[in-house]
Amino acid sequence: MDDRDNRGERLFAELLSVIGNISFDDLPDTVSERAGPAGFTDVRLYLGDVERRALHLLVGARTDASAERILRIQDTDAGRAYQYGRMLPATTPSAGGAAYWVPLFNGNERIGIMFVATTRDGDAVREHARGLAALVALAISTKRGHSDTYARLNRTQPMNVAAEAQWHLMPPRTYTDSRVAICATLEPSYWISGDAYDYATAGHQVHLSIFDAMGHDTAAGQTAALAVAASRSARRRGAGIAETGDAIEKELNRVYDDRYVTALLISLDTRSGLLRWASFGHHPPLVLRGEDALRLRCEPAYPLGTGLGGGQAAVCRHQLEPGDRVVLYTDGITEARRAHGSEFGLDRFISVLTQYPTARLSPQETVRRFVHTFLDYHHGHLQDDATVLLCDWLGPGPPIGTVSIASR
Repeated sequence: MDDRDNRGERLFAELLSVIGNISFDDLPDTVSERAGPAGFTDVRLYLGDVERRALHLLVGARTDASAERILRIQDTDAGRAYQYGRMLPATTPSAGGAAYWVPLFNGNERIGIMFVATTRDGDAVREHARGLAALVALAISTKRGHSDTYARLNRTQPMNVAAEAQWHLMPPRTYTDSRVAICATLEPSYWISGDAYDYATAGHQVHLSIFDAMGHDTAAGQTAALAVAASRSARRRGAGIAETGDAIEKELNRVYDDRYVTALLISLDTRSGLLRWASFGHHPPLVLRGEDALRLRCEPAYPLGTGLGGGQAAVCRHQLEPGDRVVLYTDGITEARRAHGSEFGLDRFISVLTQYPTARLSPQETVRRFVHTFLDYHHGHLQDDATVLLCDWLGPGPPIGTVSIASR
């Protein structure tokens, strides 16, 4: 076997031996140093910001001073590689070499983009670059949660206290397995108050929820956080949808005298596609099928925390088809107004979402594009939190416990 064929194996083995013992800040230099003997002459790591408008360079001690610090996602080669999740050629640094933009994915979560320049080209080189990107993305995802360097790189402006708490309370914005693809976000990203979302898997069930707490202050964020925690506590001891609503109601009444949340609680049986859900004073979910949208109907219960019987909820059902997209949202999406203007509205919301059928764009890219359209409509200034969560049911998937590494 040609020694060049072993370069990738040695690169991965050396990185695996050290990557668990380095800090987030050490990643760019460590990756570049280990990648050099494998023929990669330049490696740069760019991470997406909170609003997913740009990619920001993670700078190391050895980073070339001439390297671009910020790359726009819109209308750039790097941005296209990030948007569509495809490895794309970059400007070749010298004759005989090659350069690529390689997406950094943790599962299907888009973390950023990696630039690599190499002295040679070919299928093996590109495969090594993809493998390096996968390993780097995994390292970033395990180290970023306790890195203030990542938090600063991830932001373009300061975050208020409620937003700081909410982003750390909620699960990652993206999740994908063989059965579902989920993506969610909140705006304004830096000034959240009372919105929150949650999701979780439990065997064949996928649980989705969205909350909108009364008020636009830090106390609203605390109320939403308590509702999320009460929901998780009830759900994890086996409570159904109505019982979970009742548990949230009791917890809010125990802690507050005058605070409440609207909520939408959903369970999806991924074997059959049966959707079960209840609304507690909240907008019902939408189901998108290609370019069509279905507005689900169900008698709502009272908002939770009002003391008016949150547990008396009607649990409704809807049968999904593989490829259907379930949409949860708060009133900050549809009822938000421009200054001295009209509401964004449900019809416009549906129109924007159905521009991007599930067969063409992932939930992640759909959410990113929708949010930018929404913010542009409001000229970047929102008067209320606006939250959206998309869940694609991909189909039953293989039986749990039978998915092998080779089948992924």
